[in-house]
Amino acid sequence: MINASLAGLLTGLSLIIAIGSQNAYVLRQGILRSHVFAVVAVCAISDLLLICAGVAGMGAVVESAGWAVEVLRWFGVVFLGWYGIGSFRRALRPSGMDAAEAPRETLPRVIAKAAAFTWLNPHVYIDTLVLHGSIAATYGSARWGFAVGGCVASIVWFAGLGYGARFLAPLLASRRAWQVLDTLIGCMMLAIAGGLAVGGLG
Repeated sequence: MINASLAGLLTGLSLIIAIGSQNAYVLRQGILRSHVFAVVAVCAISDLLLICAGVAGMGAVVESAGWAVEVLRWFGVVFLGWYGIGSFRRALRPSGMDAAEAPRETLPRVIAKAAAFTWLNPHVYIDTLVLHGSIAATYGSARWGFAVGGCVASIVWFAGLGYGARFLAPLLASRRAWQVLDTLIGCMMLAIAGGLAVGGLG
């Protein structure tokens, strides 16, 4: 069981650490110190639900429902494109860009965005339901130990990213730094959206 949990932890970290749209949003909210707990909770709980569903065998359902993943893919393309354009618009505005002065979003809006970055990303279903679930199945009766490891990885990663981001705040104390950050986030979002639109999930 311990070996399975350790394997689940390492697998979870390897799947989640890559800087994608979800991580970029958690990082930005962490730097702003804006509703960090809510963002971390939404992302971590979502991962926990998906990992457990994958270990329970939902991966096979996802693989057979290709049309549903395809619908999610295009919703994801639209959402990421919209958010990327919004990042460029923030970068172009000369006011309110200081870390201490950057505009805060309302809690419901932040929760909605965190959920969208998670649930509208078709890759999350491949990574958690299919891949994580398939690997867990190889551990037989210890598969839930594998799931525990994956869940711990998600909690540790999102909490570390969200609350650790505040240490970057001194580096982003100027308008220019925020312009660069939002420009990079905008490029990342549009690149991911373009990748989903052109290349699908392959």
